[in-house]
Amino acid sequence: MRARVCDPLNGLPLKHDASAFVKVVVAPGICLDAISRRRSGEMSGLVISGGRVVDPASGMDAVGDVAVVDGKIAAVGTGLGGAERVIDATGLVVAPGFIDLHAHGQSIPADRMQAFDGVTTTLDLEAGVLPVASWYERQARKGRVLNYGAATNWAFARIGAMTGSNAESSLEAFGNAMRDRRWMDNVATDAEVSGILERLTRGLNEGGIGIGILNAYAPGAGVQELTAVCQLAAAKDVPTFTHVAFMSRIDPESAAEAYIRLIGYAGATGAHMHICHFNSSSKTDVERCRVLIEKAQAQGLPITVEAYPYGTGSTVLAAAFFSDPEFVERNGTGYDSVQRVTDGYRFHDREELLKAQAEEPSSLVLWHILDTENNAHHRDLLDMSVLYPGGAIASDAMPWTLSDGTTYTGDAWPLPDDATSHPRSAGCFTKFIREWVRERKTVSLLEGVRKCALIPAEILSQSTPAMRAKGRLAKGADADVVVFDYEKLSDRATFTAMNRPSEGVRHLIVSGEVLISDGVLDVAARPGKPVRRPVVEG
Repeated sequence: MRARVCDPLNGLPLKHDASAFVKVVVAPGICLDAISRRRSGEMSGLVISGGRVVDPASGMDAVGDVAVVDGKIAAVGTGLGGAERVIDATGLVVAPGFIDLHAHGQSIPADRMQAFDGVTTTLDLEAGVLPVASWYERQARKGRVLNYGAATNWAFARIGAMTGSNAESSLEAFGNAMRDRRWMDNVATDAEVSGILERLTRGLNEGGIGIGILNAYAPGAGVQELTAVCQLAAAKDVPTFTHVAFMSRIDPESAAEAYIRLIGYAGATGAHMHICHFNSSSKTDVERCRVLIEKAQAQGLPITVEAYPYGTGSTVLAAAFFSDPEFVERNGTGYDSVQRVTDGYRFHDREELLKAQAEEPSSLVLWHILDTENNAHHRDLLDMSVLYPGGAIASDAMPWTLSDGTTYTGDAWPLPDDATSHPRSAGCFTKFIREWVRERKTVSLLEGVRKCALIPAEILSQSTPAMRAKGRLAKGADADVVVFDYEKLSDRATFTAMNRPSEGVRHLIVSGEVLISDGVLDVAARPGKPVRRPVVEG
C-alpha cells in the first residue's frame, strides 16, 4: 500500500493528473491500520466510490474515493471500499458541499430546497439575527436539515436602541419596525450609538459570525456610527456583511458613493468588509463599482465580494429605497419593476406602492433590475459580478411564503403548492454550475466549485474556526459532500413556478449523514450542526 502525507489545511498535492493519484492518501492523525480495519468490515463508515473527485483546495480533479468516518473525511484515494455503506459515484462529481453565506430562509423547508441545490451549510450573514444566543438555542431544539449560523443584526440593534422595541429579529418584525422610521432615517445620538454597540457586542460574545449591516434599509445612519461599528468588528476580528447604503446609478447617494464609503471604512478601521449581492447592490452601474473594488483590493484592503446569478432581486415591500420620490430617475426602472411575490402583482405608481407599504410592510416583492433575457449589456453586467475574481456565489435565498402572506416553516415535502419565494431560493448554485460552468464554460468546474464552496469557507476562516474544516475534501475536514450528475445538474425554479427543487444532486452528505440518497430526501433527517464563533462568557 502506498500512502502520502498531506497538510489537512492545504489538502492533497494533486492538480489535474489522474496518473499521479495515489492508492490511499492519508494525513496526520489517521493510521493505515484503521483504514485496513475499515476495509475488512471492522470499522463502520461510508465510502463514496469511483466518482470524479473535485477539490479546489488541493486542485484535485480525478477519479477516486472519499471515505467518511464519524462525521469527518477519513481519507481520499482509490480502493477505499469495504465500509459499512458504499455509495457508487461512478460517472458523478464528488465535491465539497456548497456554502451559502447569504440565506434568509433559516428553516426546515428552506433547508430542504437548498439541499437539492447542493448546499450543506446555510448562513444568514447580511441581516443576521438578534438576540443571537436564543436564536441558536431555537435551531438546536427544533433540529435543522443543513448546517446553520448567523451574524449579529445591526438593523435590529438600531431598532432596539432608537425605538425601544426589543422584538426578536424576523421577517415580520422587520416589516413592522419600518412603520416607525426613526431608526431608518435618523442619525443616532451618542447614547443611541452606545446602545447599538452594546447590543452588537453582546451578539458577538454569544457567537455571532460577524456583523450584518443592512445599511440600505437605514440610509440615515451616520458615518460616525458606522465607523464605530466597523471599529468594533476590527477589534473582535470579525467581518461585516454589508448591504451598501445606496444603489442609485446617479449622484448624490449613488452606488459608487456607497462603495467609496465601504472602501473608506475598510481603510480607516481595518475591518473586513464583505459586500453582499454585488450584482443587485450595483444595479446597472456594476462596471464602475467593480473598478473601485478591484483597486481597493489591489491596495490590500480587506474587502470580499459575493453575487447571485439572477438579474432580479427580492426584499420586503417596506424597504426605504422604494419610497424614494425619485425612484424612477435614480434607478432607471418604473414602479412596474416591483412585483409582489404571493400573487405576481406589479405596481403602477408611487401612490399605489406607498399605500401597500403601509398596509403590508412585511410582504416580499421581486425587483426586476437587469433584463438578462433581452439585453446583452445587462448580461455582461451580471457576468462582471458573478465572475468577479475571488468572489463567492451566494443566493440571498428568501423565506417561503404562502398565498395568505404568512411565512411557511412547516414540515411538508414537497413544499405546499402555493409556497413562493424567489427562484434563487431553490436554484442559485445549480444555475451557476449549469449556465456559467457547463453551458457557457466561462470557468472550469474546479473554479466553479471553488466559488461555491472553498471561497465562502475562506472568507470566514480567520474569524470562525468551524469554517476551517469546510469547503474542502481532505482528511479531517467536515463530511459535507455533494454528489451530482454534472450533465443533468440544473435549476428548475422559475418566476412563475418558484418551488421546484433543482435536479441532478444524487447524494448529499451533511455532517457525515446521508440526507439525499439516489435523489430522494430523507424527510426525517436533521443532521445540521451549528456554525458559531466561540462564546465569550460573562
